[in-house]
Amino acid sequence: MNDTTIMPPELFDTHCHLTSPELYDRRAQVLAGAQAAGVAHILTIACQPEEFETALKLAPPCQGGDGGGESQASSAHPTLHLATGIHPHEAAKIQEQHWAALASTWKQPNVVAAGEMGLDFHYDFSPRDVQRAVFKRQLDSACQAGLPIIIHCREAQPDVVKILLECGFANRPVVFHCFGGTPEEAAELRSHGWWTSFTGVITFRNAVPVQQACIETPPDRLMFETDAPYLAPEPVRRMRPNEPKTMVHTVRFAARLRGEPFEELAARSTANARRFFRL
Repeated sequence: MNDTTIMPPELFDTHCHLTSPELYDRRAQVLAGAQAAGVAHILTIACQPEEFETALKLAPPCQGGDGGGESQASSAHPTLHLATGIHPHEAAKIQEQHWAALASTWKQPNVVAAGEMGLDFHYDFSPRDVQRAVFKRQLDSACQAGLPIIIHCREAQPDVVKILLECGFANRPVVFHCFGGTPEEAAELRSHGWWTSFTGVITFRNAVPVQQACIETPPDRLMFETDAPYLAPEPVRRMRPNEPKTMVHTVRFAARLRGEPFEELAARSTANARRFFRL
């Protein structure tokens, strides 16, 4: 008898925080739910030193693999990839020993990107001059590591762009995660060769500018993420915490926005993410 089961397209959640207590304590359930929803790859971000060791244990490198960040996840779970960095909220807490710990993670085969790092002038949990100094030092170290860069940028795009250009990152693999700006701001980032990644925010009723930015993004530069445990998309916006399995709602909405078949956008965005992170 022919198997007529239709498998969902493979999705790639390019940014979430599985080390957050809301998800880590239920990690087996969270990963199984993601796999059932078609999320075949997850990039989990550790963005404070206390998370680094937990994240490395969460997604051990493949034994005997190609060093490309593939974990030994079972068929019931997505493949996990890691990124490590220092979030701007944490900048004022960083001590000298943390820099060595961060540099050490960037040498691990299962760490495929540096970040998230950048500037946050909305909350200002760390002084702005400290944020800038920590951001610049990370970029200098990341230059040597040769990893793609994941940027956190909130109400700080002029400063972030200036620092990235000063540090020599024009036309290098840089993605502004959870992009929430205008089409013009997205176009500025593309002019320097950088990417934008879209979350469930695009499904929000009042998110017209970022929706337009998603529409205008070239097909070969589209990536999507959940930023779980935050930013659950419609129609599950009240879900707490958000999980990687909700990626399907964001990508379906983006496909309608762009007038594309969901299956095509899912496959292309996953291929884009694998190319950007060199998997």
